[in-house]
Amino acid sequence: MSDFPLPNTSADLTGRVALVTGASSGLGERFARVLASQGAAVALCARRVDRLEALAKEIIDAGGKAAAIPMDALDADALVAAVDAAEAALGTVDILVNNAGMPDAMRAHKMPVELVDQVLGVNLRAPWLLATEVARRLIDAKKPGNIVNISSTAHFRYDGGGAALYAVTKTAIARMTEALSVEWAYANINVNAIAPGMFVSEMTDGMFARIGDPSEHVARKRVPVAAQLDSTLLYLVGPASECVTGAIIKVDDGQSAKMVM
Repeated sequence: MSDFPLPNTSADLTGRVALVTGASSGLGERFARVLASQGAAVALCARRVDRLEALAKEIIDAGGKAAAIPMDALDADALVAAVDAAEAALGTVDILVNNAGMPDAMRAHKMPVELVDQVLGVNLRAPWLLATEVARRLIDAKKPGNIVNISSTAHFRYDGGGAALYAVTKTAIARMTEALSVEWAYANINVNAIAPGMFVSEMTDGMFARIGDPSEHVARKRVPVAAQLDSTLLYLVGPASECVTGAIIKVDDGQSAKMVM
């Protein structure tokens, strides 16, 4: 046990290269900032390039390393190109945060097939393709790595109010996490997931506009913010969690105890 510090809790990411999807706003933007703050070079991926460039400039001005990389989650070629660009700018990606996602906010029987394809494409196909692309390169390079997929508490519970397909994709992300963690265990690629509850983000802004302030309907009478996911993310990508793979960590501020909207 003398090989480990006391306590074994380092979150030092110096020399690591992270790719974060959906980095132009919300949870993804926060994830990118947090990883950069701990020494990782960060590839910022999303469609809104102006926001990515502004964030990259902030990180670089603060002494970090970042690259703004345009990426359309529905375009398979663009996903591979994003990993290529990240590698060319920063080095081999050994941290992937599959954060980009979209809600459907519609009854299942009313969804047009175009929306079905879009939700499946953004929420499931893109994370799968990115995870396999990053893992392939790590395996070829004989390097370890960390993949963190963003699931949702919708994986555990759906109350029937709309967004059934979103819930299905988040369950698929959780199962993908478990399956890939087994497949890539031999290569020391840890695959884990965070399943957030309702957090303040650009995605939930639209929901709050429709239903009003949900604070009174949850156990702790508040809606948490992205910063309250920092420690979970850093744990899953840092050296202290080297034995943790295939985990789905629910972070919901007790919302599962009571949520009636």
